[in-house]
Amino acid sequence: MILVAQVSDTHIDLGSRNTERAEVVMAYLAGLRRKPDLILITGDVTDSGKPDQYAEARTALTADVPLRFLPGNHDERAAFREVLLGEPASSGPINGAVRVGDLTIVLLDSTIPGEAGGLLGDETFAFLRETLAAAPADGPVLLAMHHPPVHLHSPIIDGITLAEPERLAEVITGDPRVIGVLTGHAHSAATTTFAGRPLLVAPSTASVLGGEWELELPGHVMDYAPDPAVALHIVDENGALTTHFRPVPMGGFLGEQP
Repeated sequence: MILVAQVSDTHIDLGSRNTERAEVVMAYLAGLRRKPDLILITGDVTDSGKPDQYAEARTALTADVPLRFLPGNHDERAAFREVLLGEPASSGPINGAVRVGDLTIVLLDSTIPGEAGGLLGDETFAFLRETLAAAPADGPVLLAMHHPPVHLHSPIIDGITLAEPERLAEVITGDPRVIGVLTGHAHSAATTTFAGRPLLVAPSTASVLGGEWELELPGHVMDYAPDPAVALHIVDENGALTTHFRPVPMGGFLGEQP
């Protein structure tokens, strides 16, 4: 079995609250009896893309297992690369791929600099096709990005999801190795399907966005009371995908020993 932990929307802003919540989640993952094979952080790492925020994020989001980052609409590509990833500053899309056993995880930059909504550009689609061509012929594939490619019945997020999702759907339907799509952005754990595959939306460590069924005033959508949470994705030896969404209490687990 392969275990991938997905952390999302940490919104590190140099205030103690969001940083502490991210650190609690990372401590929870570090203390698991079966540690993740990979921790994937799917965007909005910082709240406004400032270099000092990335410096704080780099300190808070550490692990003794492989750790990979994707940008979100609150991030800034040049500072993300330079401070968080330790790479030369550049404004191009931050795509990547990682192999865990037979599993290939393709990290796609869905951000549009200066905009809240998302789009996968030509360069990113070229990267996706090249990566799929190089992936094991009989190995499962997960795609990860920040913006969901569907509406989630969220009065805020549904206006800033992934544009032109049909282009991605065409790639997915043409490749049976793709077993799921992982996203963030919605600040709420959610599951649905996209292009006939599971779409798994990770919760935020920072806050929760309400749905249209519980909100009357669009200006009052963010709930800061719930504990942070994480998504745990399991891929078994047959390539089957199972996901658990786990809240991480700020006060610790009831079963913990002193």
